[in-house]
Amino acid sequence: MFTQKDARNLIDKVIGISKLPQCQVDVGWTEDAFIRFANNGITTSAYRITQQISIGSVTEDKRAGNAVVTEWSDEALKRGVQQAEDLARISKPNPEHMPALGPQQYLTLSNYDSYTAAARGDVMIPHVKAVIDSAKAGQLTAAGFIQRSSNAVAVGNKAGLFGYHTYTDCSLTNTMRTAGGTSSGWASQTSVSLKDVNGEAVGRTSAEKAVRGAGKKKNLDPGKYTVILEAAGVSDLVGILAGNFDARSAEQGQSFLSKQGGGTHLGEKMFPEFVTLRSDPLDTKLATTPWGPSLLPNQRISWIDKGVVKNLYYDRFWASKAAKEPTPAPGNVVLDGQGHTIDELIASVERGLLVTRLWYIRTLQPQTLQVTGLTRDGVFLVEKGKITDPVTNFRWNESPVRVLQNTRMLGRPSRAQGAEAGSSIVPALVVDDFNLTSISDAV
Repeated sequence: MFTQKDARNLIDKVIGISKLPQCQVDVGWTEDAFIRFANNGITTSAYRITQQISIGSVTEDKRAGNAVVTEWSDEALKRGVQQAEDLARISKPNPEHMPALGPQQYLTLSNYDSYTAAARGDVMIPHVKAVIDSAKAGQLTAAGFIQRSSNAVAVGNKAGLFGYHTYTDCSLTNTMRTAGGTSSGWASQTSVSLKDVNGEAVGRTSAEKAVRGAGKKKNLDPGKYTVILEAAGVSDLVGILAGNFDARSAEQGQSFLSKQGGGTHLGEKMFPEFVTLRSDPLDTKLATTPWGPSLLPNQRISWIDKGVVKNLYYDRFWASKAAKEPTPAPGNVVLDGQGHTIDELIASVERGLLVTRLWYIRTLQPQTLQVTGLTRDGVFLVEKGKITDPVTNFRWNESPVRVLQNTRMLGRPSRAQGAEAGSSIVPALVVDDFNLTSISDAV
């Protein structure tokens, strides 16, 4: 493990080489192990250690340069500092550059698990075997990926700031298909601890979806449907939404939080009362760090509280313009739930669709946050609270804002990994009027 002492010594060495007024050093160290499997067999098994240092230098007139080195010898560090300083001297001044932050009080987080950090193939292979056994039992073909990582991050600068943190993370994801490739099922689990991953459960879920979707799929017309959206898709949409609470965009009229004619929706009720969205770096299920890109200490912040837009985030430059305190950007995102099981969500729907996950999400209209994507790996018709027929996939156009506004029931929150927007703690949702715009040939 890359220790705090190692980090301090390395950062001090880089800063000692630096000649420009500002120098920031970001260190990342990761030890990971993973297994890839396909066609019901293991294809790759690997163990590796990766490391890098990002060196940022700034001149007195706010010209900035950055270099990244992956070799930590004295000679490599000298070359990295020289490159960053050379780039700084020829770059254009940045009028929005802020002075370096001094020492900060970072939170102590508890998201490092020694069992996960030490895990190798002997711990992960039984999970892979359980998935493959589920596939074989259903005459299906499985492919997937299991990984675990042990991570250390550190940051320091010439103004006396220093931070160090370690955390672990892991995930198991798999897809199963029928022999003819006409149906696909998917499931995933992710956690700070490998003890929370259950290959048998992941395999069973994806196998059930693949088998249930086999045979002729029902063709439904595109339109607006009530949708039970499972947690992976919710994580994608919530991740997109959380990244758009910046005060600058809202105050300049470029955001869903901007009012027509000026001003913002801060303090207004935009969502149902049961919707609360927050950042919580202290949640031990999240693989997070005590600081973000701004180096401000991460903290618990409510962005939506009982339907009301509670906070906007101010970067240091915009905070100085607006006479506000700077805040860290949303990270470590948690959408509170209501505690319902997925079966209870399904039972509440008279007619609608169960959607396993979303895929290939792209922005259509940044101001309204309208995005488009595809459904994937299992869409099923729900009638009178029961799953009936498998349904073809759809292309959809929606805004995460509208999705939460049209949500009428939430499940139990769990950590979920989306296809595009990272991992969050979110529940499954029942959403009315979800806009499915066309049929997709995807399995």
